[in-house]
Amino acid sequence: MRHPAPALLVVLGGITAALHVGKLAPALPVLGATLGVTLVQAGFLLSLVQLAGMTLGLAVGLAADGLGLKRTMIGGLVLLAAASVIGGWARDPGSLMLLRAVEGLGFLLTSMPAPSLIRRLVDPDRMNRTLGLWGAYMPFGTAMALLCGPMVIAWVGWPGWWWLLGALSAGMAIWLALALPADANAPLSSRAAAAQGWPQRLRRTLAAPGPWLVAATFAVYSAQWLAVIGFLPTMYSQAGLGTALASMATALAAAVNMIGNIVSGRLLQGGARPQGLLYQGFVAMALGGFLAFAPIWEAVDPVVAAGLRYAAVLMFSMVGGLIPGTLFSLAVRLAPDERTVSTTVGWMQQFSSLGQFAGPPLVAWVAARSGGWQWSWVVTASCAAAGMGLAWFTGVLLSHRAVAQATTGPGQPK
Repeated sequence: MRHPAPALLVVLGGITAALHVGKLAPALPVLGATLGVTLVQAGFLLSLVQLAGMTLGLAVGLAADGLGLKRTMIGGLVLLAAASVIGGWARDPGSLMLLRAVEGLGFLLTSMPAPSLIRRLVDPDRMNRTLGLWGAYMPFGTAMALLCGPMVIAWVGWPGWWWLLGALSAGMAIWLALALPADANAPLSSRAAAAQGWPQRLRRTLAAPGPWLVAATFAVYSAQWLAVIGFLPTMYSQAGLGTALASMATALAAAVNMIGNIVSGRLLQGGARPQGLLYQGFVAMALGGFLAFAPIWEAVDPVVAAGLRYAAVLMFSMVGGLIPGTLFSLAVRLAPDERTVSTTVGWMQQFSSLGQFAGPPLVAWVAARSGGWQWSWVVTASCAAAGMGLAWFTGVLLSHRAVAQATTGPGQPK
């Protein structure tokens, strides 16, 4: 039996990368005061980290499948370390934005090969559980950045926060290089042939329905999750909540998403149907968004109403966490073959980044047109409805695959 420790180290590498995604939010007030970062520039700084995922997700997935999973992940961490260390010396918003885009590429290179690595490092009877744990890397890293960032910045300033995370990424890259088994030592000619085989992998991935389904489902999930969690500090600030309390409340709302991710892995390992878990997650997000934003609490004491709305946000994030954990497992199962797993995850990452890029502006536009956040639930409910439709199609596809395998005999396990 293969020991699960190397796979857990892969999860830790993903958390290290996710810290870079979340590190900006607590630094924005200081960046505005020291570098003159405007509100518009702050918006670009927040979204530029998604640029690589939106444009290069599929390409990086193809590269990871052909060039080596371990090499790709370590290269991403090294790129994150270099961009973060250099970013600590940035003295104007333009330089910081350029380096933020580079960090987005480093994050993509780090996260893309992880599900394939986990598949190789753990036994089949532990794979779903470990992939569910992997699905928690983003909310955990985001929550840690939101919690630790203000304290570190107050102690060593925002450059020190950048340098600390750069050093952490460099250390993580060294740890992975020493602890993970090496990529297959194929001859140079074989590696070249594998790299040249990317058109075939691309065609196989995009010709199969599975990668499209998991990608579109991740897009409608990530669009609404980031829109709600990303605007919580603004909502609470407008409601008169203190900055520290608003940061803690947002960090908790992001962190509880891990529960759903981890539970999804255990439920899948126990035989739960992926379609059912997706339904549960999207229903909870639709209901949670409605209870959190709809103007239905006017007759309730304001303090009680605020508590009920926040409880709805926690349900939205926690039960919604069933979705990414399930989708990472489905990406491994629905990839056309083993050599296209990273390509499938890359396609999923590309759609996830697109959702994260489009969701917050859409919610902001609705809030601006309606003069408040009371109609934001329409956006989240629409995304959830689309997600349930995609979950139905996923269930149909899984049923057809099960019938085909029962007819022709089991193929390579996914």
